[in-house]
Amino acid sequence: MKKFVLLLFILNTTFLFAQKEISGFVLDNAGVAISGVNVTEKGTNNSVSTDFNGAYSINVKEGATLVFSYFGYSKQEYDTIETILNVVLSQGDGDGHNEFVVTGTRAAPRSNITTALPMDVLSSKELTATGRATFDKVLQYKIPSFNTVQTPVNDATSLLDPYEIRNMGPSRTLILINGKRKNLSSLLYVQTSPGQGETGTDISAIPIDAIERVEILRDGASPQYGSDAIAGVINIILKKRADEGSATLKTGITAEGDGEMLGVSLNNGSTAGDKGFVNYTLDFSKVNLANRPGKVDAEGDFNDFVKINPVLYNSYVNNDNTLGGTNITGMNDIQINTVFEQYKGSPDYNAKLATINQGNITGRQAVDDFLKEKPDGGNINGSPQTAAIKFLVNGEFNLSNETLLYYNAAYAYKKVNSFANYRTPYWRSIKNPFENSSIPNWSKSSVYPTYLKDFFGDGTTASYKGYHPALTGDLNDYNATLGYKSIKNGWNTDASITIGGNSQAYRVENSQNKSDIVTYTIDPATGLPMINPATGLPFTTNVYKENSPISFKPGGASFNHIVGNLDISKVLSDKISIGFGSEVRTETFVVTEGDKASWDGEGADSFSGNRPENSGKWNRYNLGGYFDLAYDFNKNFLINGTVRYEDYSDFGSAIVWKLSSRYKFYKDKITVRGSVSTGFRAPTLHQIYTQKSQYSLAPGQGIQISGLINNISVQASVLGIPELEAEKSTNITVGIGAKPLKNFNFTVDYYNIKVKDRIILGDKVETQFGSVAWFENSFDSRTSGLDVVLNYGIIKLATGELNFNLSGNVTFENKRISPVASDNFGATLDALMFTSRPETKWILGANYKFKKIDLSLNNTYFGKTTFKQDGLDPNLKTEFIPKIVTDVGINYAATDKVTVAFNVNNLLNVLPEWKFKAENAAGTAILNDPAQVKSQFNLITFNGRYSQMTYQGYHFSQLGTLFSLSLSYKF
Repeated sequence: MKKFVLLLFILNTTFLFAQKEISGFVLDNAGVAISGVNVTEKGTNNSVSTDFNGAYSINVKEGATLVFSYFGYSKQEYDTIETILNVVLSQGDGDGHNEFVVTGTRAAPRSNITTALPMDVLSSKELTATGRATFDKVLQYKIPSFNTVQTPVNDATSLLDPYEIRNMGPSRTLILINGKRKNLSSLLYVQTSPGQGETGTDISAIPIDAIERVEILRDGASPQYGSDAIAGVINIILKKRADEGSATLKTGITAEGDGEMLGVSLNNGSTAGDKGFVNYTLDFSKVNLANRPGKVDAEGDFNDFVKINPVLYNSYVNNDNTLGGTNITGMNDIQINTVFEQYKGSPDYNAKLATINQGNITGRQAVDDFLKEKPDGGNINGSPQTAAIKFLVNGEFNLSNETLLYYNAAYAYKKVNSFANYRTPYWRSIKNPFENSSIPNWSKSSVYPTYLKDFFGDGTTASYKGYHPALTGDLNDYNATLGYKSIKNGWNTDASITIGGNSQAYRVENSQNKSDIVTYTIDPATGLPMINPATGLPFTTNVYKENSPISFKPGGASFNHIVGNLDISKVLSDKISIGFGSEVRTETFVVTEGDKASWDGEGADSFSGNRPENSGKWNRYNLGGYFDLAYDFNKNFLINGTVRYEDYSDFGSAIVWKLSSRYKFYKDKITVRGSVSTGFRAPTLHQIYTQKSQYSLAPGQGIQISGLINNISVQASVLGIPELEAEKSTNITVGIGAKPLKNFNFTVDYYNIKVKDRIILGDKVETQFGSVAWFENSFDSRTSGLDVVLNYGIIKLATGELNFNLSGNVTFENKRISPVASDNFGATLDALMFTSRPETKWILGANYKFKKIDLSLNNTYFGKTTFKQDGLDPNLKTEFIPKIVTDVGINYAATDKVTVAFNVNNLLNVLPEWKFKAENAAGTAILNDPAQVKSQFNLITFNGRYSQMTYQGYHFSQLGTLFSLSLSYKF
């Protein structure tokens, strides 16, 4: 027995002495440390993982072989001859176009080519090379499936333009910063424009110089990230540079001589000893107003605002709703006109008709005189004046080789000055007898209220030229994340808390409250109304009108969230990677009450304030959890699956899943990939609780007030409107990628997205509460299309290098595929949702670099877009003609530290252009009649005020040619 124990001791001692420790670092081709690399002793289960510094240490047998493996990188084997072994891993196929991406899987990062999902990756250099002033406009001219436009009548929308991916609306694209959810805006789009009824994230608040790269996942991602990711994900990766910085001065102007822009940006970084880094960006910018109004048609404005209809005028002047002694109360238009025909021959009629005709002659002269002085009707529409301050900081601090703290924080302040429609002198009458009547073509008086000459003139009749209500918006947007990462035994743990918020406060200037509200003068001795001896009636004072303020605070709104995330992942082997985690999120939405004058009665003209009963604070929370598994059957075949459960406090829960796969063959030159997933989008708090009055243009009727009631209101209960539920989606993507030549690669991806119970803000409906609209889960929709990306280069040409890239999006189908829930989804809303974005969009770019000069050329093709504007004859539609916008840029490296860049956006001054199209023979007949064509033109352009884009918007925003010059200095 003693001999046996001695033998075991000798064998163990021999084994211990036969082992040795191998240590070193694992880096990528750029010299950046890679954490989480599997280091395995070949033929055993003995393995470790690299820490955050790429360091590892492992005890192995003499003569052992180490295997280094990591998703997206070529597996490498090394003999353990030396005790120090540093390793450089290369990406899977060595394609220089393959960026290392982290979006789209919760298991482990991988290179672009090895993802099973379609991705766009934009570098910081590509972003700045566009010459565009804000991040959202950069994406407009870099990503074919991304679209955004400025609305013609801005109001609150001027603070944040609606955007979307794949025609799915702003609410269905999730925005991440360094992989963490960014907050929504507090703005709910209620204008008749693309994105109506939805809320997006203010991506324009992110300074471009703070961005290292942008990863855009063009696929449904609710299983990985939760609500709002039906159309895709935009993940903004911030700069980590600690060894260099830059200061940039930028200026620009349009070819029209307006829209002047001035900006200053600073990006810099530093190390935190040898423990980490900090990178920060400070950005100041100001863009002046750019105005692109149309020419107002005098006849159209006269007919809408001044011309007196004899039928209703005669009824009104009798002051008893009678016409020739006949009471017309309750009669329809046909009955009234029958009475009128009998009345036409009377002497009373002839006398009044002469008065009417003279009034119309005088009124038409007033219109002509005003428009001679202001042919555009005094309107301002185009791009509002904007001033912005943006700050962002990003950093990490190593607590040990295996743990670190990371953080980022951003703040943006924007001040935007925009305008409503100009109120001409002939718009405002002393009293409109049928202002609240359903009878069309009511009589109008060209005599304006006398007090307006005191408000907006010098007190004389000649000085009053109308007035122009202005809206000033103050926006504050912030987000911050603090997180902790650790890596131990190959387990990657990421715990974080994120806060974010957006608030908007408005101010209306140069306006009035024209409500006819009176108060009695009370006798303090009796507490009763005092009597005017001259009339025998009580003394009264009009609360508004001549006593109205001309400046208002209509309130605003705010939204914020707090998000807690715990994400755990591990590369179990060179075949299997898992990830799982949870998310807890609370959201709060606040509507701030306006001052009384802004909402009382009709409220502030142009932008009525938030009423007390519509103001308040609402919140909710949700809990979510997911599990993700990625399995490489071999180096060519990958399958990735994710399942997620989410539970909301206010409407219920959802279980969604995703399965994706990728297969490479023909020496990795061809890749086929596909995914199928389910998803969901929770109704936002904005959609659930917003209730308000809104001014809007009613074609042929001027500016009208209508209401928005929420789904939990008493009014909704009376009307039988159900509460909102989550949208549900099914996403299918199938694609192929190939690299047939050394300098040429491409990807083609087909997508098909079905959304069930789609949430919409319906058309206005006449009810016992007036003309109101509401949100509802209205119908199912389907969107399908094709994304194409081609790259060709690098081509040696003379002394330089030439690159080409072509990318495009083609929409095959974008339509409603089920009946609507109620009769409040008309042709205009259908067009805004399904045809208001280009059917196809292509971007062709070229870049030529030689010596110190970098030349770029970018052509963006905006395909056909169709509209059915409010007021347009149902037998017609409008069609925006395809256009190509050309951008050129010259970048000159004057020295190692100084770079000068000159950009010309829209070199050929291409502007949107539209035309009428007939839907049938009746439409053709209209187009053959110039008078009817003119009438239709006036209806959808507000009598020519919005001739370039029509009142409901256009397929791309353009102010014409824009010149910009920037000077950058590297530290």
